[in-house]
Amino acid sequence: MQDFGRRGREWVDEAVKKIEADFARSADTHLLHIPMPAMPRIALYMKDESTHPTGSLKHRLARSLFLYALCNGWIGPRSTIVEASSGSTAVSEAYFARMLGLRFIAVMPRGTSQEKVREITFQGGEAHFVDSAAEMYGESARLATELGGHYMDQFTYAERATDWRGNNNIAQSIFSQMAAEPSATPKWIVVGAGTGGTSATLARYVRYRRLDTRIALADPEASVFHRHLADRSITSVAGLPSVIEGIGRPRLEASFIPDLIDRVYPVADVASIGAARALSRHIGRLCGGSTGCNLVACMTLVREMAFNKDFGSVVSLLCDSGERYRSTYYNDAWLAENGLDTTGVEADVKQFFEEGI
Repeated sequence: MQDFGRRGREWVDEAVKKIEADFARSADTHLLHIPMPAMPRIALYMKDESTHPTGSLKHRLARSLFLYALCNGWIGPRSTIVEASSGSTAVSEAYFARMLGLRFIAVMPRGTSQEKVREITFQGGEAHFVDSAAEMYGESARLATELGGHYMDQFTYAERATDWRGNNNIAQSIFSQMAAEPSATPKWIVVGAGTGGTSATLARYVRYRRLDTRIALADPEASVFHRHLADRSITSVAGLPSVIEGIGRPRLEASFIPDLIDRVYPVADVASIGAARALSRHIGRLCGGSTGCNLVACMTLVREMAFNKDFGSVVSLLCDSGERYRSTYYNDAWLAENGLDTTGVEADVKQFFEEGI
């Protein structure tokens, strides 16, 4: 904690006021009903987080992280903000850093999509590249120390920066929007995990409100989270990383709370991308790979409910726009270069939506 003096305290007061005013000007994100005509007793919804000012679910996290750091005395008028991020969190943090007149540096793997890098620089941020995701943490801490700045560290603070009991968080928003639906309390909420902050917020909220909703984790096959849920002694994983940006991690993050997850679905990258492409055609807007990963888990749950002659609703997240991945997930040449043939998956998802198979 730094002592910025009276003038610094006045600056913090004004910074919090600016962030709160920005929130007041922003509308809530839409809850989309995804048509499944072959399964009329089961409803699928996706919370479209791509409509935030910075285009993703991470806008909520960045706002919470800045308020948390400001109120803890970690950020002052001359602080340089450093973050380890594969893209979307950095875009959102760059937005808030520029709002407060602060320098922002994003430490990210070299393979991050160029669309995201351009968005970070558009928001006034700087990109600092490392060779692998595993190097981001140490390099971010080193840079922050060297520059006398603050390492935001989303992977540690995501689960505690948001008030999970309410205060306009994503859980409260979902349940408010579901209130008039035929099955207002979802059987399942499906979410991915990068930091684990969103899954923690959702799970804590449903427990606090005593709601009969369970939390399912959709996790890339290359990620450590689903391995840790199967065997708590596993805290890291080696090998090639997932190409699904924003979710899945090579190490267990401090913000991921495994005891809050009711079920987990490991998803192959090719399935996530194929599902995202098929969903995009189905709803008429481009979706990112993490949304495709969520959809694969949703499809499994919906099939299970239909097989058991159950009814109700399933809710998940449309995490960001596929516009950020035109050079990757929506580029056939890139898919071919990476050995990813999504043709079969796309056909399967189309058939699921149209016929329930």
